[in-house]
Amino acid sequence: MSELEHYYAVRANEYDTIYAKPERQEDLRAIEAWLPGLFRAKSVLEIACGTGYWTQFIGPVATDMVAVDASPETLAIAASRVEPGRVKLLAADAYDLPDFGRRFQSGFAGFWLSHVPISRLRDFLRAFHAALEPGATVVFIDNRYVEGSSTPISEQDDDGNTYQVRRLRNGETHRVLKNFPTEQALRDVTEGLCTHAQFRVWQYYWAFEYQVAH
Repeated sequence: MSELEHYYAVRANEYDTIYAKPERQEDLRAIEAWLPGLFRAKSVLEIACGTGYWTQFIGPVATDMVAVDASPETLAIAASRVEPGRVKLLAADAYDLPDFGRRFQSGFAGFWLSHVPISRLRDFLRAFHAALEPGATVVFIDNRYVEGSSTPISEQDDDGNTYQVRRLRNGETHRVLKNFPTEQALRDVTEGLCTHAQFRVWQYYWAFEYQVAH
C-alpha cells in the first residue's frame, strides 16, 4: 500500500468533512448542478471515487457507471450512496486499471489529478484514455489553492510537485502530494491526447473538460 493509499484508508471516516467548509458551499452547489449533465445517458468510468461524493450525483443520470478506488474503506462508504444496479464499485489501482471488457463513453475523476506526480501524468492519462472510447467526454475537477481555506503547502520537490502536511483526528500527520496545476499546465500535459478542452473556475475549484482524441 502506498503512502497515499494508507492516508485515505485511515481518513475514510472523516474524508467528507472537507465538503463541510462553509465558505465552499456555494461553489459545491454550483458544481453539483452543473456536473451531472455532462454524463447524462452515457456510460461512465470514474477513477479514485473515494467515498462516492461525486458518484452519487453522476450515477443517477448515467446509463451505467463503474467507479474504482484503491481503498476498501472508502468504497464501503461509497456503497451507501449509490444504486447497486446502476453503479458498480470496484477496488482497483488508478495506475493499473483492469480490463473492463469494453470502453466507456465518458470518464471522470474528482480531486485525484492533483495527487498524481507530474512525471506520471501523461502515463496515467494514456492508460485512462485506453479504457474510454475515442471522442469520450472526460472531466476532472479539483482544488484551487486559496490562502486561508486550503491546507498550506509545506514543501516542493525538484520536479515541481507540492506537498501538504495533513493531520487526522487521531493525531496522525501525513505528508500528502497535492498539486495545484494552472490551466496552461493542464493544456500542456494533455496536448495531443484531447480535443475541445475547456477550463472552468469557481472560487475554490477548477474543472477541466475535454474529449479523448481519436
